[in-house]
Amino acid sequence: MKKRIANIPKIDRPREKLQKKGAQALSDLELMAILIGSGAGNYDVLSISKQVLKVLDSSAHQDLQKVKGVGQAKASLILAALEFARRRIHPKGFKISYSSDIFSIIRHYADRKQEYFICISLNGANEVITSRVVSVGLINMNHIHPREVFADPLMDRASGIIVAHNHPIGDFMPSEEDIMITAKLKTAANTLGIEFLDHIIFNKEGYYSFLERGDFFLI
Repeated sequence: MKKRIANIPKIDRPREKLQKKGAQALSDLELMAILIGSGAGNYDVLSISKQVLKVLDSSAHQDLQKVKGVGQAKASLILAALEFARRRIHPKGFKISYSSDIFSIIRHYADRKQEYFICISLNGANEVITSRVVSVGLINMNHIHPREVFADPLMDRASGIIVAHNHPIGDFMPSEEDIMITAKLKTAANTLGIEFLDHIIFNKEGYYSFLERGDFFLI
């Protein structure tokens, strides 16, 4: 059975949860449900919110109205809220001193049901230029290719990058494949003259940093 607002205990519903625990305690899905406000027709607000998040993660913002239950008014509200937040709270220019700084930018992906592979471009002062989702789905050697990871950082004229991906299931310790991907990207970065600073694996409980653990220099 699909999870609907009406089936959730009142104390755990998005608005009530926000009032009790603050916005930072809500998942992306819950925050989007508050923005959308209500369902439409046969589509409940949580189902609509889930589809909207998929569209936003693909960066195809102009396709919001293709989501069933999202009309022009709701699409406009969502895009206005995103732009308002971007102008005031965005990672551009945020200086990265420790791996935990990056974790604060990407941790909202920890509650996703699929793996998200993210690339953060940095300038020479270790300030964030931008953060992008490179791939969504099962992370493996076939899906993560250096040309896809480095294409945008090259356009950004980035001095360095940090990559990260979430583990929806299990802990955040790297698999053999994670180690192989890290080594492959590090080699490509050396060839391109871009500094490969870290690979972070994370979930709801915390994160693993190749750099912090000292494993980065062994690859």
